[in-house]
Amino acid sequence: MGTVAVVTDSNSGITQDQAKEYGIYVIPMPFFIDGTTYFENIDLTQEQFYGKLEGQAEISTSMPAVGDVTDLWDKLLEEYDEIVHIPMSSGLSSSCETALMLAQDYDGKVEVVNNQRISVTQKQSAIDAVELAKRGKCAAEIKAYLEDTKFESSIYIMVDTLYYLKKGGRITPAAAALGTLLKLKPVLQIQGEKLDAFAKARTVKQAKNIMIEAVKNDLAKRFGDPDGVGMHIAMAYTKDLESAMEFKAQVQEAFPGHAIDFLDPLSLSVACHIGPGALAVTCAKKLPPKA
Repeated sequence: MGTVAVVTDSNSGITQDQAKEYGIYVIPMPFFIDGTTYFENIDLTQEQFYGKLEGQAEISTSMPAVGDVTDLWDKLLEEYDEIVHIPMSSGLSSSCETALMLAQDYDGKVEVVNNQRISVTQKQSAIDAVELAKRGKCAAEIKAYLEDTKFESSIYIMVDTLYYLKKGGRITPAAAALGTLLKLKPVLQIQGEKLDAFAKARTVKQAKNIMIEAVKNDLAKRFGDPDGVGMHIAMAYTKDLESAMEFKAQVQEAFPGHAIDFLDPLSLSVACHIGPGALAVTCAKKLPPKA
């Protein structure tokens, strides 16, 4: 039986310390901030990022350098027989397409998974990949499972401010001005390839309720599991942990007896487009029991 290494990127929200705990290798995502390159969880902390974001710094995201990816793969293949590489959603970055191209030179030893997830759902995919490897699955089998189940997850995100959506060109200045005037709290969704509008709320309270009801609806109608027995429920946020903890209590009450698997900072690649104060709730299907 061959050995399989699991690789993902920091868009999963997995820190370098957590990576060691999970047995996962995490490539830090690069950011350009006022002309200087930083790497998530290496020399760019959450606090530093939001300080620069709110300080009106020019921030842009990038994908990992080709050499950084192949150097890691080469090093891992000295120890492992195969690699499962899980980048962020192909709809949100070209890093997946690049990895797929690079893998062609590795004679089937590197399987790149395009399972179109980010943040805590991408994290869950990486953790599931480790478990599948422990069950004796080869890299190709792990890839097949993760891609077959890629749409069996949802993320709903409440945006606290429209400023960053306007700045990134995702909404027009006029729409942002009207939304600010009406004090709207947009709820966005990620179900696969991209970040989409889902609903408009007038208050944070209403937005929270919309997200909880959306997850309940997904459990009952999309996944046929109204009690969420076969689903992970997790949460994410940007900057404001105190508000996230308050929302966690509400989510926990809405899903009694169901553990909230994670409460993680949202990926900085998403955070730079939506800003601080965002709250998110997610669900993703659990691995089937070991046969």
